[in-house]
Amino acid sequence: MEKAETHRAGEAAGPDRTRRATLGALGVLGALGPAALLGCGGGEEDAASASSAASGSDTSTGSGTTTTTTTSGTCTTIAEETAGPYPADGSNTNSGSTVNVLTSTGIVRSDIRANIDGTNTRSGLPLTLTISLVGSRNGCAALAGYAIYIWHCDINGEYSAYSVSNNGSHSGESYLRGVQVTDNAGQVSFTTIYPGCYVPRAPHIHVEVYPNASAITSSANKVATSQFAFPDAVSTAVYATSAYASAGNATRRGSVTNANDQVFSDGTSTEMLTLSGDATSGYAATITVPVAV
Repeated sequence: MEKAETHRAGEAAGPDRTRRATLGALGVLGALGPAALLGCGGGEEDAASASSAASGSDTSTGSGTTTTTTTSGTCTTIAEETAGPYPADGSNTNSGSTVNVLTSTGIVRSDIRANIDGTNTRSGLPLTLTISLVGSRNGCAALAGYAIYIWHCDINGEYSAYSVSNNGSHSGESYLRGVQVTDNAGQVSFTTIYPGCYVPRAPHIHVEVYPNASAITSSANKVATSQFAFPDAVSTAVYATSAYASAGNATRRGSVTNANDQVFSDGTSTEMLTLSGDATSGYAATITVPVAV
């Protein structure tokens, strides 16, 4: 079943779609490995070109390498999801201009809280995100040399790189976006903040996987697109803190949970982050991401 990522109130929903029900037909079966994911998305830009093509997400001809030291086993490929209207990966436009932060020098970085030039650091509860990338077609072996791009909204529910209705004026900015290349263990780590939210989405982090760092300049090269989900109880605790509450997150979130979120409502088994920490000092999040390689 396909489902759209509805945009915020007052915005026209674009034709972005997610295809999760097709995963079984892709032949990626077996016991679920450790997995968890985060995300944020919404807006009025044309998102058709930002949507990931499910038919292409199950193959890879990239130049990343497989590290066979990972224990052999079976794992379920991460659910394919919409990239939303704010990917800034060259797949859509803002006011008629193509938006692509992935061609910017400095986008490969671990601390993504500020713009690439170091300005406009976004405030919020500290979050360290560690992603372990594995291949679901090769015994869940670690994938080294792959590039992982993440992006999410700030505490106000707004994205960098776009200036559109209900998202503020952030054209030319690059905060809360970054790329890391997986090491020999298939891992990357990002320093960021706990994302805010907006109507009608649960908190989330967007993610795209590319075969190598050179491939990130074109969204056509990506091998997977998905979103990471946060445990509802943790988000409730975070949004009750003064900084997030004063920014309106509890009100914007309303009664939206992962169970009735338009993207996560059919399940988060491959997208849910594992968190440790607290709403005072911050969180460490981990997730294993199997892709069809």
